[in-house]
Amino acid sequence: MQIQFCGAARSVTGSQHLLNIDGKRLLLDCGLYQGRRDESYERNRNFLFDPQSVNAMILSHAHIDHSGNIPNLVKSGFDGNIFCTGPTMSLCNVMLQDSALIQERDVQFLNKRLIKKGEIPRQPLYTIKEAQRCIDNFMSVNYNRPFEPIPNVKVRMLNAGHILGSAMIRMDITEDGRKIRIGFTGDLGRVNLPIIEDPDQITDVDYLITECTYGNRLHDPVEEIEDKLIATIEHAFKENGKIIIPAFSVERTQEIIYHLNLLYEKKKVPALPVFVDSPMAVNVTEVFKIYPNYYDEEARKLMDSGDNPFLFDNLKYLRKLEESKNLNSYKKPCIIISASGM
Repeated sequence: MQIQFCGAARSVTGSQHLLNIDGKRLLLDCGLYQGRRDESYERNRNFLFDPQSVNAMILSHAHIDHSGNIPNLVKSGFDGNIFCTGPTMSLCNVMLQDSALIQERDVQFLNKRLIKKGEIPRQPLYTIKEAQRCIDNFMSVNYNRPFEPIPNVKVRMLNAGHILGSAMIRMDITEDGRKIRIGFTGDLGRVNLPIIEDPDQITDVDYLITECTYGNRLHDPVEEIEDKLIATIEHAFKENGKIIIPAFSVERTQEIIYHLNLLYEKKKVPALPVFVDSPMAVNVTEVFKIYPNYYDEEARKLMDSGDNPFLFDNLKYLRKLEESKNLNSYKKPCIIISASGM
């Protein structure tokens, strides 16, 4: 058996790890490398392996640095199954199309300059149609349900507690009469975060593949989040100002909405209007609504009681460009959650 680290090794983003096992190839994640335009384009377009030679793939979670190059993988000849959880598949259906839209617009902008210079126009890494098409390769698997992506490799997915449906991957491999167990963490979450369950523990493995992007940083305690949010909202209300929160569309936006819902219900802060100014965040939140079985106990109790934490009186999701522009002239204190701020 051989392991080839094709991305997110000595660099950030672009997670791709290729296992060669008894003549078969299994790919763990296929993320976009994100950096300067020209370097990113070349690194993402040119795989360090032949996509047609890969027999199957396992996807840990939907974030673009782990999933974003899947349409290009399929476009380049990969025709195997992509195993992941149900929420991951649903999120990718939204996020990969959004990634394609960004690339199409970026190439359109770039080509105006290239054509003026008499240079060859560039093609996007993949199109929206190609992003839609690759979902046909996805197969959803529940946590702790064994499956065999390639012969002699038995896999279980464990909850990584990072985003909705995120998974650690535990592989029991038999090769030449030898049995070994390999773990792949994907991105790990932490305990006591809202909405999703705490991560499982992955134990009893012979080898562990993990990434150390944030290995030298410490998170602020989860318990301090509410107090900081209260102080910020009270200050904005007092100063007649706006709170603008740049937030990732997946998980972070939903966490903020969840906290605001609880604060408003408990009347701990003035109930300022909340605008979610990101079409993709709106679509992602719709995905969250259909997977309550992946929530932690507290969030499930809210849903069971009829209290949807993603819908409350002062919350408005903006889908149209005109609605977003109208925020520029909004004069009252409010909270704007905007993924475009990132």
